[in-house]
Amino acid sequence: MSKVLMKGNEAIGEAAIRAGCLNYFAYPITPQSEVAEYLARRMPEVGGVFLQGESEVAVGYMIFGASACGARVMTTSSSPGISLMSEAISYIASGQCPAVFVNIMRGGPGLGGILPSQGDYFQATKGGGHGDYRLLVFAPASVQEAVDMVMMAFPLAEKYRNPVMIMGDGLIGQMMEPVVFPDHLKTQQLNTDSWATSGMDTRNSSTRNLVKTLYLDPVQLNAHNLWLKSKYDRMKIEEIRFEPYNIESDYQVLIVSYGTMSRVCRTAIDNLKTKGVEIAMIRPQTLFPFPEMAIREAAAKECCKTVISIEMSMGQMVEDVERSVQGKKPVEWYGKCGGEVPTPEEIMEVVQSYITPQRKEQN
Repeated sequence: MSKVLMKGNEAIGEAAIRAGCLNYFAYPITPQSEVAEYLARRMPEVGGVFLQGESEVAVGYMIFGASACGARVMTTSSSPGISLMSEAISYIASGQCPAVFVNIMRGGPGLGGILPSQGDYFQATKGGGHGDYRLLVFAPASVQEAVDMVMMAFPLAEKYRNPVMIMGDGLIGQMMEPVVFPDHLKTQQLNTDSWATSGMDTRNSSTRNLVKTLYLDPVQLNAHNLWLKSKYDRMKIEEIRFEPYNIESDYQVLIVSYGTMSRVCRTAIDNLKTKGVEIAMIRPQTLFPFPEMAIREAAAKECCKTVISIEMSMGQMVEDVERSVQGKKPVEWYGKCGGEVPTPEEIMEVVQSYITPQRKEQN
């Protein structure tokens, strides 16, 4: 395996092909339009299909149709585009169809701006559409991790028969980094014969498969939602992913951060370490399921005095951090959401503002 220098958006497109996705429907929106540009060229080369919908609303239901047939299918968009797909995502979750959605986030609310943001955390993790449904949500911190998560997303979508979302901010899509693609061309596809509407002749079956989301009987609808919940509960057991950093030290402050913002925090932690100040970090790689126990245990250490959620939003993830800590330690928030990315120096200043008073008390 050799390294290739690629822009994040293009690497995401190539990763989808390597994962065996030959169906891509999308509508252009900055800062992820290069995915569509790349796959418009690459899909015909590998026998795949790229179709630009007339809107994100249309794309959402193209995804529903392809996924209901058992095809590996993906779309990419950015914040307001995902909002327009939210109704379809709810239908896909209810119909128990696998699909992959990539959100390269931009600033908001409204039209906002095209610079990076993490303002779609609520949208992805709390259900952007209607009804009781959840998505398996990944948050890459590098182009390589975006590639790995895209390739992981397809078999997991099929395992749970549920949409998977990959949440990267605008920087992930636009930056160039060396990436390694696995030698194999596609990940193994699970058998879809038991549920996909791919035709009885195709499946050599005399039984019709039906994908439905309408349950007029309240007892049936309740049972359906309980079944969906059992899948989400299983995700909480089997799919939690996170990266601890400097967690073995005697840290006074625990940072929780994800995506590009976590890379800035890592630099701040390394810089503070040279000054004799120990800070730790838990980086969620899955935003749902959220690594509650890892954060709880890290915050419970006697050396830890404060937990800070650092994000490029107005404090969305901080609610999950607070729930994880359960009031055992104070939880603070720091962030920006206009497209500016806080610098390591800013993070160092914020962190030290919580350390200095503690040191004075000890004296």
